[in-house]
Amino acid sequence: MTDALDLPGWTHVYSGKVRDLYRPSSDTPPDASADLEPQAVPELVEGHMLVVASDRVSAFDHVLSPGIPGKGELLTTLSLWWFDQLAGADGGPRVPNHLAPSHVLTLGADGEANTADDLVDLIPAAVAGRAMVVRSLEMLPVECVVRGYLTGSGWKEYQASGTVCGIALPAGLGDGDRLPEPIFTPAYKAPLGEHDENISFAQTEELVGPERAAQLRDASLAIYRRAAATAEAHGLILADTKFEFGLDADGVLTLADEVLTSDSSRYWDAEAWATGATPAERMASFDKQIVRDWLAAHWDGTGTPPELPTEIVERTADKYRELLERLTA
Repeated sequence: MTDALDLPGWTHVYSGKVRDLYRPSSDTPPDASADLEPQAVPELVEGHMLVVASDRVSAFDHVLSPGIPGKGELLTTLSLWWFDQLAGADGGPRVPNHLAPSHVLTLGADGEANTADDLVDLIPAAVAGRAMVVRSLEMLPVECVVRGYLTGSGWKEYQASGTVCGIALPAGLGDGDRLPEPIFTPAYKAPLGEHDENISFAQTEELVGPERAAQLRDASLAIYRRAAATAEAHGLILADTKFEFGLDADGVLTLADEVLTSDSSRYWDAEAWATGATPAERMASFDKQIVRDWLAAHWDGTGTPPELPTEIVERTADKYRELLERLTA
């Protein structure tokens, strides 16, 4: 999928469509690139990971070319901002997350760690701005999707059966309409290379147990409502989003991966949604929908996807940047 970077102090262990994952070189399991020579990594980062967001862009389960310049840094910046909001900066209760300090103090010549010279940046310069140091978690195999509005695959299902992921909804809703209440529509996180699969809440209970399933549902809905209110204050609609959770060493449910970015969420302009004359005008989004639309119009889904035109790449980058600026201004 990608040629991972050689990062001092870190060993590459996994690449997804967008993100690359590294372990400290001194904390590398025997089956993960064990032939690499260990490099000096402060002891404080053992049990931690480095998550690097690339500029890769995917659609319809394919990584496309070229990438979106600056996308990795934009996604990481937005994730960090949202983690901070949910940690209490928005005035709400703290949601535990997987972030760990990106700097550590080492002992100086006098045996004390009390000067700036003793501060070590754990994020290599090659990925500065688009990487996070995080705690290792026991990740749960459920993608926690929350939908506040009817659109996308949910709209298609609703037209056919009046349901979204098996959840019955009132008659008479249109594409882009707000749902009476946000709904939790989990998916099973399939192994790399396979499609995620929508599952029922009962299936979620089978996967993680009834108590943990209820905890995932309640946490996801609470975070969605909180984030939707923040977005609304910035003239934006958070139509839907997905979360991933893991368990820390004490069994505490912990928010992980990215959060509320334009890759994991669908944002619309609130004024356009209220005044637009067509679904396309109402639901112009701040994400890679531009890429999806262009690809759907120029590719039949077979073979290798075509190269993205410069105009599509630039328009998509502008949308990612605009969302970040509007939320964090």
